[in-house]
Amino acid sequence: MIPKLDDYKRRWQLPSDDVIKPGLTRILQALQQLGQPEQSLQVVHFAGTNGKGSTLTFVEHIARAYGLTVGKFMSPCIVDVHDQISIDGQPISRRQMDAVFQQMAEAKLHHLLTDFELLTCAALLHFRNEQVDLVLLEAGMGGREDSTNVAIPIVSVIPSIALEHTNFLGTTLAQIAGHKAGIIKQNKPTVIGRLPKEAYEVVKAEAKQQNSSLSILGEGFEVDGTTYRHLVRQIEINHLERRLLGMHQGENMAVAITAFLEVASALSLKLDTAAIQQGVYNAQVAGRFEQVSENVYFDGAHNPASIAALVQTIQQQFPNEQVEIIIGMLADKDVVKAIQLLEPIASKFIFVDFMNLRAMKAQHMLEIPSTVGGTIMTLEEVAHYLKRGHSTKIVTGSLYLLSELREVCSL
Repeated sequence: MIPKLDDYKRRWQLPSDDVIKPGLTRILQALQQLGQPEQSLQVVHFAGTNGKGSTLTFVEHIARAYGLTVGKFMSPCIVDVHDQISIDGQPISRRQMDAVFQQMAEAKLHHLLTDFELLTCAALLHFRNEQVDLVLLEAGMGGREDSTNVAIPIVSVIPSIALEHTNFLGTTLAQIAGHKAGIIKQNKPTVIGRLPKEAYEVVKAEAKQQNSSLSILGEGFEVDGTTYRHLVRQIEINHLERRLLGMHQGENMAVAITAFLEVASALSLKLDTAAIQQGVYNAQVAGRFEQVSENVYFDGAHNPASIAALVQTIQQQFPNEQVEIIIGMLADKDVVKAIQLLEPIASKFIFVDFMNLRAMKAQHMLEIPSTVGGTIMTLEEVAHYLKRGHSTKIVTGSLYLLSELREVCSL
């Protein structure tokens, strides 16, 4: 369920299905009825397991530092449906959302789409209405059959691939990579991060089939501390200070810079080192090791790969210190592995119930064997708890938990 989306569906009598239905047939039909807004947009398409939101945000801020108007479609929401669609960091307004829903109602999209497909159409219409210079689309799940996979992008970007959504995407890295690689388009470049060999082979084969040039972190480009190098174009950019912390964010930054170089080439923009430096510094993402108060951080790590990156960041930022972990996760994630990875840096666990049909009950999380003591709190209790004491507290797990807690805490 996407908060406040139902308000617009009711107001414009535009029902859609709230279940996941992979496939492009429905949205392609809808876009045809809407006049194919995706065809008038300059797009960068992102897919992957971890890092795609951060990588997208680096690209967004670099593009804005260049003076481009940037539309962004991401998921899930931070607070409600409005913040999933934004232009230059400003969420779509109620008036603007009503305008695109009116267009969709007039196009007779009733009962045709799923909720996410409907929202994808809304985003594409909004970006066309506002005539943005660049659109950044984040795949909701997978890639090949995701509703965002309807545009021909300037460049396709895959920062990482790991096991996720196994009930939809498959149980092996190769199967999941097959879905992610579906965003690679004929004769259009692709930029990837460090992928497991099994996934990399699938992506490489897809790129070859699509005649897509493949830029690979650690081969065609690299990052060394605050220095970025494109080894093919012989470009070096120094003094890249960033506020997104952790070694993994340095790699996301490098992937983003490489992707933007493809954008700059397509839009005939000259290399502007100062703009790239400014964009990298400006990039911040809600729920990515986000400091929300003096001693409280939000991080939406929700699978073993992102949990491992969070643990590494905690160890870098708070060496020799144990932190309190407030956590709630979806039941289809590897919750046991997540708890095991967090144990070495946790002084205690606080498990939280949140309002999502897929959420694992806090009581079930408490019953997972652990060497670290645990308790259960409600969202309201956590909201009060975060304001007490001076120990470092990390709220992690599902982004849906972060969204609900943010609203309860008024953060």
